[in-house]
Amino acid sequence: MPGPLDGVRVLDLTTVVMGPYATQILADFGADVVKVEPPEGDIMRFAWPFRSKGMGHIFLNANRNKRGIVLDLKKPEGREACLALAARADVLVYNIRPQAMARLKLGYDDVRAVNPRIVYVGCFGYSQNGPYAAKAAYDDLIQGAAGLPWLAREAGAESPRYTPVIIADRSVGLHTANAVSAALYARERTGKGQRVDVPMFESLLQSVLGEHLGGFTFVPQLGDGGYRRMLTPYRRPYETKDGYVCALIYNDKHWKSFFELVGRAELEGDPRFASAEGRSQNFDAVYSFVADEMHKRTTDEWLAALEQADIPVQRMNSLEDILRDPHLAAIGYFTPVEHPSEGRLLSMKVPSEWSETAPEYRRHAPRFGEHTREVLREAGYSDAQVDALAASGAARL
Repeated sequence: MPGPLDGVRVLDLTTVVMGPYATQILADFGADVVKVEPPEGDIMRFAWPFRSKGMGHIFLNANRNKRGIVLDLKKPEGREACLALAARADVLVYNIRPQAMARLKLGYDDVRAVNPRIVYVGCFGYSQNGPYAAKAAYDDLIQGAAGLPWLAREAGAESPRYTPVIIADRSVGLHTANAVSAALYARERTGKGQRVDVPMFESLLQSVLGEHLGGFTFVPQLGDGGYRRMLTPYRRPYETKDGYVCALIYNDKHWKSFFELVGRAELEGDPRFASAEGRSQNFDAVYSFVADEMHKRTTDEWLAALEQADIPVQRMNSLEDILRDPHLAAIGYFTPVEHPSEGRLLSMKVPSEWSETAPEYRRHAPRFGEHTREVLREAGYSDAQVDALAASGAARL
């Protein structure tokens, strides 16, 4: 069954993680995504581990369901080929600085000249309306700008550290996919394409400051910034006799059940524990109390007791635990697929579930230049013209 974006054509000029993750979502949803790589290839092709050079694990996990071509956009012939593809595309997505796109003569006005209905989407470091417009940006830098390493230290880390997930790229990739879908809907209503900018810094701040704007929310200021529940050093997996458990004793009912479970019913009247407001002002005391209690039983004992008491709880999984998780096995989250050059791979299921137009795995992540001839033929190039492009170095087959 075709996916919800079946029939949408996306020209993907992105590399690394943020842009490819966004366009993978569009591809999973059924869009025909053509990934244009430079002659040196997407750098994520070379992130170890890999079976074949140029087919790294991060690349494989961010570029399924796409077709791949190679064009040198710095050469006039490569740029012309790119514009030929843009002329028949619904969406163009890029993730270099707009200044670089302008130097390539692939800015919005250049592309709109060949396709007025194009949805032209850029995801890059900073809003183009401020002094950071031309600054380079990578995940680590944007995490730092958005305060994540500082928050980690405030929450008890020995020193500032980055989140061990490419969180800026991934979250802004989601913003980008959302923006593309919304812009396509707007075009359906108005008939007009448009330029959409999705800056990393400002987008990540939506997540960070959603809770950590804190007292700065109010004018005049009402207390400090930061959400204390997130910043207490005791908000971490609880150590048990033999491991760790993740539990969240959240509402009044949960706390009453927990006090009964540990034989401390008298704490129901303690103002630090008796209400959500009291707990929100005493997170250090609240979480340290729970931590002390958790040392008294094993992980399995706590899992059984907390589930019986209807208190939210989960194991702390390792990466290997996730691969063995019975729930994920039951829903087929990891599916073995056969890649023509890389052999058997584990593919992750699209996380949303649809009653109609269900997304699915349709294509393997492309080998370098795998679809160059096929895609250029569709844009009107003859085999002789494609061969000439390749001979000039403007394309690679």
